[in-house]
Amino acid sequence: MRADRLLSILLLLQVHRRITARELAKRLEVSERTIMRDMEALSGSGVPVMAERGTGGGWSLLDGFQTKLTGLNAAEIQCLFLARPQQVMADLGWTHEAEAALIKLEASLSASARRQAEFARDRILIDMRGWRDPAEPIAALPILLDALWRERRLRFVYPRDFCESTERIVDPLGLVAKGSVWYLVANVERAPRTYRVSRIREAVILEEPSRRPIEFNLAAYWERSALEFREKLPRYYATFLVRPSAMRWVRFWGWRLENETPEGDRTRVRLRFDIEDEAVQFALSFGADVEVVEPRELRAKALSGASAIVRQYQEQQFED
Repeated sequence: MRADRLLSILLLLQVHRRITARELAKRLEVSERTIMRDMEALSGSGVPVMAERGTGGGWSLLDGFQTKLTGLNAAEIQCLFLARPQQVMADLGWTHEAEAALIKLEASLSASARRQAEFARDRILIDMRGWRDPAEPIAALPILLDALWRERRLRFVYPRDFCESTERIVDPLGLVAKGSVWYLVANVERAPRTYRVSRIREAVILEEPSRRPIEFNLAAYWERSALEFREKLPRYYATFLVRPSAMRWVRFWGWRLENETPEGDRTRVRLRFDIEDEAVQFALSFGADVEVVEPRELRAKALSGASAIVRQYQEQQFED
């Protein structure tokens, strides 16, 4: 609704003091032309919005103006009480602070709003950990967090892939929790890089102030780099005919399953692997319950591997 959007624009201007029409359009999922019409509506209703052109420009509120229209609806209250992954708060050392903040927020709510908060908290729990997530060492995390708050440069030792560790001096830009894994985003020679916190050793905060590019946006960088990482992941596709006894295992690895089609007493499936050797292991692990259809090279390797297994057992039988 337009009224909700106008209120959101007003609050965003109050929080950020200056924000471009493009940023507002992206945040509110509308066109820039719609934002311009909204600004005219706000101005016409007496809200002192101002536009500044050029580099560093954007929309802002007249200095000193502040709205008190900060009431939260039921859905917004529920979101605030849900967006608190406990493990992330614990990793950051904010368990008690997060709980205290929620208590203060809850105390400020009306009785009906408080019931909405309790309703959401009693029925929805967010657990970001996977069932098989290993407990990664994050001893460096408090040091990295301290460097971010103090805006100081960092020095640490980080291993290269298949090489010896090297010392890095970086300007920390932010921390990202991906599931239960923490990453440090930092500038190295004015280019942002991503480091896995569990691999960081001997982290030391330097007295030199860190430099943060004015235009850097942590969320935008992470979204872009994550997309690039996924696109570069190796992919190997293969098609199999699978008997019912093995299909439950195929569905267990559902993230690999591209599609499935019934074919007689078996199911034709297309699976995604990282490399060919992984597909060979899959084909051999279920014996006659899985047959390779394509690629032909994979079928030949599965046949060769199966023949080698038969020969090995036959030779052992003769020795016995």
